[in-house]
Amino acid sequence: MIRGHARSETPRKSVELYKRLVGSEAEADGFTYSYVLSACARSGLVREGEQVHGRVLGSGFDSNLFVQTSLVNLYATGGGSAGGVEYARRVFDGMRERSVVSWNSLLVGYIRCRDVDGARRIFDEMRERNVVSWTTMIAGCAQSGRCKQALSLFGQMRRAGVELDQVALVAALSACAEIGDLKLGRWIHWYIEEQLWMKSQPRLVTLYNALIHMYASCGLIDDAYKLFKQMPRRSTVSWTSIIVGFAKQGRGEEALRIFQLMLSSGVDYVRPDEITFIGVLCACSHAGLVEEGRQLFKFMTQSCGLTPRIEHYGCMVDLLSRAGFLDEAHMLVESIPMNPNEAVWGALLGGCRLHKHAELASKAAQKLTVTLDPDQAAGYLVLLSNVYASAKRWLDVACVRQKMVKMGAKKPPGRSWVQINGAVHSFVAGDRTHKDGSLIYEMLGEITKPDISDVLFHIEE
Repeated sequence: MIRGHARSETPRKSVELYKRLVGSEAEADGFTYSYVLSACARSGLVREGEQVHGRVLGSGFDSNLFVQTSLVNLYATGGGSAGGVEYARRVFDGMRERSVVSWNSLLVGYIRCRDVDGARRIFDEMRERNVVSWTTMIAGCAQSGRCKQALSLFGQMRRAGVELDQVALVAALSACAEIGDLKLGRWIHWYIEEQLWMKSQPRLVTLYNALIHMYASCGLIDDAYKLFKQMPRRSTVSWTSIIVGFAKQGRGEEALRIFQLMLSSGVDYVRPDEITFIGVLCACSHAGLVEEGRQLFKFMTQSCGLTPRIEHYGCMVDLLSRAGFLDEAHMLVESIPMNPNEAVWGALLGGCRLHKHAELASKAAQKLTVTLDPDQAAGYLVLLSNVYASAKRWLDVACVRQKMVKMGAKKPPGRSWVQINGAVHSFVAGDRTHKDGSLIYEMLGEITKPDISDVLFHIEE
């Protein structure tokens, strides 16, 4: 019964049954401790797990491989902090023998604490790795923004002959989406269609969602939509992914059309959530659909019962600012129940630049420079200087530059990626280290002409 509940949706009942067992004449054995510790880990009952750990030590089962592995798993996954992982490491270091499951449990603990470097050291120490080991490491790198490292590991996994599971494919597709590796993304799509079909494996909805996100992020929104229409089952994430994809491509009306289809789908478990509304509000912003945006914002709060987050307010401020409703946008910023962040003030500042509203831009930049560190504030100060330059307020431009020098602020360089012949090239603003740098700048010189409105303010990198 303890094992059954430990593996079910009600793991807490395992702990309750174990307490009854302790109060009876029955004695727990290694299997009992292993399953109840697993239940504690799944339920986040670390304190109860520590009490079980005490009984394990008292009953002599502390050298049992399965019990020790369950203890590593408890502290690594249930602790939820670096301290929990340290306890897991102590138990792990005290083990006379270790299985691949023991190693994986510790690996997961480091990934959960976002200690990717620590996880990599564990991974490199492993003499035996299975699909869980590789998938955990790939997913951890992808979720931490180390997408090139994630895809490098994915390539090593393939060369090692490890069978690719759907979780590993989802992680790799996520990394492909972030850096625009369309070639590998297409190969993964082929692998899903050919290999999983041959094995008669049902494809996870999350795998379709990852493919949609990858194609949309690589700019192939029509391919993403074609895949979306082929899905036998769609989740809220599926609908949201395609809506956000159309929004990012500036196809706002199509994004809103799909949103209406989502509302009329008649599927109980498919309902727009906070992320869905970020997508549709962004779609309105990029398409200039001001009235539609206002109505959707009301619909989200009044009909769907969702509380707007700072991201929703940011979308509305961006929508109103782009369309020239700067006073309304400013009033909205002042009415936000939480402290407006740099994205909100930045959206207002961007609208001020577009519509040459220097006074309001000055207020927005003042708010930003107070709350941000110098390097974060630098980009917005550059934007403010461009607003002043558009209004031919050269003295104010000079004052902004002096302020940046005084603050020691440097604008973070912009970064972009492009894929050519299967290789992903990374570029940083002002960088001349690329092997074809001279040819790149020569071509840029041919296709661009200096424009005082676009190149108003330069900072020494």
